[in-house]
Amino acid sequence: MAKKVLMCGNDACGEGAIIAGCKFYAGYPITPQNELTAYMAKRMGETGGVFIQAESELAAINMVFGAAVTGARAMTSSSSPGISLKQEGISYLVGCELPAVIVNMQRGGPGLGNIAPAQGDYFQAVKGGGHGDYKMIVLAPASAQELMDHASMAFDLADKYTNPVMILGDGLLGQMMEPVQVRTTNDPASFAIGGAGERQMTNKPWALTGCKGRKPRFIRSLLLGEGELEEHNKKLQEKFGDIKKTEVRYETFNIKDSNIVLVAYGSVARTAKASMEAAREKGLKAGLIRPITLWPFPSETINEAASRAKKFLVVEMSAGQMVEDVMLAVNGKAEVDFYGRMGGGIPTEEEILAKIEGLV
Repeated sequence: MAKKVLMCGNDACGEGAIIAGCKFYAGYPITPQNELTAYMAKRMGETGGVFIQAESELAAINMVFGAAVTGARAMTSSSSPGISLKQEGISYLVGCELPAVIVNMQRGGPGLGNIAPAQGDYFQAVKGGGHGDYKMIVLAPASAQELMDHASMAFDLADKYTNPVMILGDGLLGQMMEPVQVRTTNDPASFAIGGAGERQMTNKPWALTGCKGRKPRFIRSLLLGEGELEEHNKKLQEKFGDIKKTEVRYETFNIKDSNIVLVAYGSVARTAKASMEAAREKGLKAGLIRPITLWPFPSETINEAASRAKKFLVVEMSAGQMVEDVMLAVNGKAEVDFYGRMGGGIPTEEEILAKIEGLV
């Protein structure tokens, strides 16, 4: 059974993690994701998990590493400057092929910036903000419901590919209140809003659980033998290739007959959709592609749309980071323009509509 509950996005994300069977959370306070940390502090104890407010973001990501080594579903969350501090640990997780979920509710930057919503961490998330050749699946929810659903999905994807997964939200998504559909449990002893641990993997060959009659396992990313690290990297790249083939997610609206196609993700995609609908009411053939996975990116879908549309308009709360991936996907078939606001500025429906009208 399921019921609708009014929740802020941060709480919904936390409950999605609980539903997925998250058993370990380590984090450190930073606005605008503090509600998520507070929610996990309450819910982990109620569902038999472990919550730790670490002494720093660096400590938190390394605690998640330790929990992942044991096979526990582990999670951390922060906002832009805090995620920057976690980058080394994220690279270590990828190098050791360990699953984990990292949530970033982006805020204005660079530097300490402000606590308003932004999307300036796109490059950091999809290009690999830490060191080495690595990738993460990056999910971009656009509602409180998707924050809940993506949190659950992120744990499944992390386990499937033994790789960390990032949920890239923003301060607007984290703070907004919306009704969300939550699965319930009939077990009153669980104290759960949603069911916990419904999709846990039983076979976790990476987990260090004690030998128990099996061969010892080693988890490390320091590979010093001649050619050893290169072979490990080749294996990782093959895995990333498999992810690109099978895990692309996106949503499209009115792209088959569009002269201009908007591309936007996260909370801005909601505004862009409203602008697209307003343009349609004025007789302008506008469409929208909303990437749900920022990596792997829906390049083929955008390239196909470029065979029909004359122009693309990328809308972001940044100086134009995703626009580069859109240009690569379009591959010269159509013009690519950009409208964005930075440092906590939020594009409005009217501003985007005026940009559409100007381009058409």
